Amino acid sequence: MSTLAQEFSKGIFKENPIFRLLLGMCPTLAVSITAINGFGMGVAALFVLLGSNLVIAALRNFIPSKVRIPAYILIIATFVTIVDMVLNAFTPDLHKALGIFIPLIVVNCIILGRAEAFARKNSVARSVIDALGMGVGFTLSLTILGIIRELFGKGSIFGVGVMGSAFEPMGILATAPGAFITLGIMLGFVNFMFKRLGIE
Repeated sequence: MSTLAQEFSKGIFKENPIFRLLLGMCPTLAVSITAINGFGMGVAALFVLLGSNLVIAALRNFIPSKVRIPAYILIIATFVTIVDMVLNAFTPDLHKALGIFIPLIVVNCIILGRAEAFARKNSVARSVIDALGMGVGFTLSLTILGIIRELFGKGSIFGVGVMGSAFEPMGILATAPGAFITLGIMLGFVNFMFKRLGIE
């Protein structure tokens, strides 16, 4: 049985949702135009993942097997609704930028996958740690992609200009093809580094 530290770190490294498992590609490619968008989506997904894992693990012995998937979706949708309302109330600009991808967290394969594969089989404590690891891994990955695309596409990081007036932005990075290019380069880099470090 893995330790809680290993349970947490696997979501950041060995089982990183984006760079290792290639899950959640739709929001990854769509919202990582800027660092703040990537970070905001990551934190929203982290909250939903944490809340749903906690509730599902706590109720795992009470949810009938035949209706577990609809029950999971109902629980996840509750936390997504909370996130949607909070973002709309306190960060309307971010809420507008993320748009339809906030409600789509309900069907995000990372969230539902962790509920089905982990939370329904493990204790509340282990499920919370798993959710934290996966959520932090997802948030870091989205933020890194957002930083790269914003830095070279706009010359800024988190909206702060850092490249100077002589910098010529690479406009393609603000487009869908730019998302694929950046993700492809990052996947290659991460896989190369993992092989060099002997991480399977």
